[in-house]
Amino acid sequence: MGIRFIFGRAGTGKSKFCLDQIRKKIDNDKNDKLILLVPEQYTFQSEKKLLSEIGERALLKSEVLSFKRMANRVFDECGGRTNKIVSDSGKNMLIYKLLKEKGDDLKYFNRISKQQGFVSTVSKTITEFKKYNISEEILQEKQQNIEDKDLKEKVSDLVDIYTNFNETLHKKYIDGEDVLTLLAEKLKECTLYDNAEIWVDEFTTFTPQQLEVILLLAKKCKTVNITLCTDNLELSSVDDTDIFDVIKNTENRILKGMEENNISYMEPVNLNKKYPYRFKDSEELKHIERHFFSYPFRTFTGKCNDIRIYKANNNYSEVEYVAQDILKLVRDKGYRYRDIAVVCRDIDSYEKIGTVIFNEYDIPFFLDKKREILDNPLVVLIISALEVIISNWSYESVFKYVKSGLIKLDQYLIDRLENYILANGIKGFKWTRDLYESNEEEMTDEDKQMADIMEEIREPIMILSKKIKNDVTVRKYCEAIYEFLLDIKALETMEEWLENFNDIGLQDKIKEYEQVPSIVMEILDQAVEVLGDEVLDINTFTRILRAGFEEQEVGVIPMALDQVNIGDIARIKGRDVKALYIVGVNDGVLPSTNKDEGILSDRDRIELKELGIELASDTRSRVFEEQFMVYTALTIASEYLMITYPMADFEGKSLRPSIVIPRIKKIFKYLKEESELYNEDLNNDDYYKITAPTPTFNELVGALRRECEKEKIEEYWLQAYKWFEKNNDFSKRADTIFKGLRYSNLVEKIPREKIKKLYSNDNGRLIFSVSRLEKYAQCPFSYYVQYGLKAKDRKVYEFSAPDLGSFMHEILDQFTNKIKKEHMLWSELSKDKCRDIVNELVDTKLKNESNSILNSNKKYMYFSERFKKTITKSVTVISEQMRRGEFEIFKNEFDFGDFKDSDPIELKLPSNESVYLKGRVDRIDKVELDGETYIRIVDYKTGSKSFDLSELYYGLQIQLLVYLDAILRNSKKILNKQCMPGAILYFRIDDPIIKSKKSLSEDEIKDEILKKLKMNGLILKDADLVRTMDNTMETYSLIIPAKFNKDGSFSNSSSVISEEQFEILRKYVNDKMVELCEDMLSGDVKIEPCKSSKVTYCDYCDYSSICQFDTSIKDNKYRIIVKKNKEEVWQAIEEKVQEEE
Repeated sequence: MGIRFIFGRAGTGKSKFCLDQIRKKIDNDKNDKLILLVPEQYTFQSEKKLLSEIGERALLKSEVLSFKRMANRVFDECGGRTNKIVSDSGKNMLIYKLLKEKGDDLKYFNRISKQQGFVSTVSKTITEFKKYNISEEILQEKQQNIEDKDLKEKVSDLVDIYTNFNETLHKKYIDGEDVLTLLAEKLKECTLYDNAEIWVDEFTTFTPQQLEVILLLAKKCKTVNITLCTDNLELSSVDDTDIFDVIKNTENRILKGMEENNISYMEPVNLNKKYPYRFKDSEELKHIERHFFSYPFRTFTGKCNDIRIYKANNNYSEVEYVAQDILKLVRDKGYRYRDIAVVCRDIDSYEKIGTVIFNEYDIPFFLDKKREILDNPLVVLIISALEVIISNWSYESVFKYVKSGLIKLDQYLIDRLENYILANGIKGFKWTRDLYESNEEEMTDEDKQMADIMEEIREPIMILSKKIKNDVTVRKYCEAIYEFLLDIKALETMEEWLENFNDIGLQDKIKEYEQVPSIVMEILDQAVEVLGDEVLDINTFTRILRAGFEEQEVGVIPMALDQVNIGDIARIKGRDVKALYIVGVNDGVLPSTNKDEGILSDRDRIELKELGIELASDTRSRVFEEQFMVYTALTIASEYLMITYPMADFEGKSLRPSIVIPRIKKIFKYLKEESELYNEDLNNDDYYKITAPTPTFNELVGALRRECEKEKIEEYWLQAYKWFEKNNDFSKRADTIFKGLRYSNLVEKIPREKIKKLYSNDNGRLIFSVSRLEKYAQCPFSYYVQYGLKAKDRKVYEFSAPDLGSFMHEILDQFTNKIKKEHMLWSELSKDKCRDIVNELVDTKLKNESNSILNSNKKYMYFSERFKKTITKSVTVISEQMRRGEFEIFKNEFDFGDFKDSDPIELKLPSNESVYLKGRVDRIDKVELDGETYIRIVDYKTGSKSFDLSELYYGLQIQLLVYLDAILRNSKKILNKQCMPGAILYFRIDDPIIKSKKSLSEDEIKDEILKKLKMNGLILKDADLVRTMDNTMETYSLIIPAKFNKDGSFSNSSSVISEEQFEILRKYVNDKMVELCEDMLSGDVKIEPCKSSKVTYCDYCDYSSICQFDTSIKDNKYRIIVKKNKEEVWQAIEEKVQEEE
């Protein structure tokens, strides 16, 4: 009885040697038990190997076990386990309870014990203690000798938690981490493996628990054979370059255990003397195994065909190239999919993209990764139902619940309901009331249908809510959830899904989904067992339940034999891989630089080790383990190795290659890094892109587009097109694509008569607002969709930017009217008076409009208070502006074009048709000067819009000029005399924040506010008139865009123009409107959005999904707004006006 080491470097055939030994024992027909002991994740592959090498007789005389399986076998045969094993979820629930009870008494962790994630961290620490045979007694004993104060407090807290955890748990359960400890105890008296022969394979290291089991087995068995991946059995040294240091540490620990237990050391088997079994067909792979970690290394000078390095633009193109290469191996070199594996160090980053691309390329694959159940529909249903109650029927929680898939509602009805809910702002108490009770007579058919659907959704949750309304015990919560699932028949629906999965061949989905209901029930059961009589509020219970679900994963085994294996590098051992792809070989990823130390830091671990408490590796030791993992990955493949890395991640951030890449390049002299960016073969020949039908079809589209653009393409693309044309699955798509290649995304003109019908009012008149003309100038198609087709965005019950603008304008209008009605002077208004009036106006409006959204909840009530402050600030500034000038407000919210107060602006088109313009002027100011009446137009804006002459030139900002023109045309009717243009200005409604590095006085703050809210636009170039707008200005004004030079002339920064220039602008704008209206009525609805250096109008358009504007299409181009200086714009405007004359 003893232990024998079977050692050799990677690829020397250690696993094969074990299988050969087992076969010989079977051939000798002895009745000895033959056990192959491997890590849990390798049991399936090892069983396959055993059957493949030995045949069915291996099932009768040998057995593949993991430590967990061995424990279960011993307990079944010899007894020893009486209680049920608690799940990780149950452990977390218990730890949560303990921390809640004792959190305030903890010395070190009292502040962080309630933080999210701390429960899981403590659970992992307890697991580590158990794996390393560190009991609470050992910790307590060593605690007295700890010198570091923080570590002493940490250990004290951990002892307290650890002790209470074990005491509470062991009353009803066994911790899964105690299983091997129990196994070791049971093996001492059990004879199940007496005289057996055991081969321990594929382990890199052993936990103390595992090592204790091995040593006990060695006392009972004939031989325990342990494979070690190493070059020799010399004791571990401090040589940092020894890649096998991790293995030699394992060997040292085994030898120490053998010595302490008087176990015989049997003659080891050295497989390094033989030619590497795995690399018999590849000199390059043999060389990389031998020299990648050798210092100095020997350069490989031969041709390099079996190792390749590929640099990709991003993760997507990286995985896509791997898929293309896999198909090439299968198609051209006779590989089977099962011979191929794809691995990475961060499987989470590649899981989704790998799944999408491999499905697209029709590559059968198995994702070797446990699935989390948190996103499973059943779990989503339970958590979202509780969140509905917690959030009082918030929109997000309700539709998360409804869209779980387990509510039996048609998707079309769900979509209609969602639109209805958003449009009517239904949430909170509105969900819980019966809509029929209040206004059944006024309800439409749609209202009634939606009310019925809402009742169907509401009733089960209301029943659930009543059961857990007040704080109840965990038992009550779990019972209520179970009854809720029965009520809505969720488990029955899951069964139906499984049948559907079976019908369409989704075997992996079946294996995943069929486990979830039992896992959910087990979590609820363990919640009752662990926390049954604990009274919790619903928030706390939901957090505990979510934490329980987060810990649960579903394991799935391969459902077919011929599949590419995709997984983490850490799980690749134990497979016969001919071709290996290592993806994501970037700096910090492979080898990993993860430095998460957990509760116990590296320094803590070193001090504990000195006291005799040895725990898991510190971050420095993990560096060596990562290096060994790199070695393992590079040496798994027997024939072909491709290493790939992206230059950018999913967000476009640049990535650097791993140190693995330059190292391999140095070792292999003639190995050239490939990339689609500079590889000549890839750039000149796309034949490698002809792979599976779907991706080939996608590539074909690009090739045919190049042909349409007069670029020569290869003959094989035309052959591929013919194949798709004849293929039943692709013929229609091929025809559509062929038509699509000639698609220009141009819109035909609408016949004039039709367009007039679309845009005319009920009286047959063509009446447009100025803002609509600006909209047409921004993009004719967007205008057509909005005002011609009258397409509407989904209605949402919210206070939007247009709502805010209307609200502000209305209150300002009421404010101005109140001032006029009560004969108050703007110049005499104080800040307090302004505030009082605004508060009164807003409160009255909200009182009169009880159904206003601003009355709907506290958030909007807060907004209304903010609006009061903003409007108060604005009217205070307006009063200051009026106080500093002589202009008076003549009219506010003045409508022109209604054929009552004023005539519309009539535009005579070249077609002899008339178009009428209407609008509403926010404010008209007037002043008398030298016998003339001057008009100032002020437009209120809630955004940060500034007057831009360039935009006026392109028809994008003509509103102020049109307003001025309308007033001047109607001035005799409105003011009984002809008036003169004084100014056109924007005033921004805002409550600006003043930032300053130094402390400011009240007057300085006031001046800064005036600067922030200074009006902008154009002013008549008349110094006397400018002073009537600001009689306080000496050189520059705080309220208008004007500034004087020392000689009294206007500075270049002043926005002033002459009376003649005002006339030119009026004429130009009039001509521009005629041009826009003529284009509009001629049926021009082209897709041509404007784009300037500041803005692209598509960014704010609701109809981009309709127009499908795409600059890659030949005829889809922006209308570029060229930024011109003031002189250039005036020259262009004047030339245009002269042309028209």
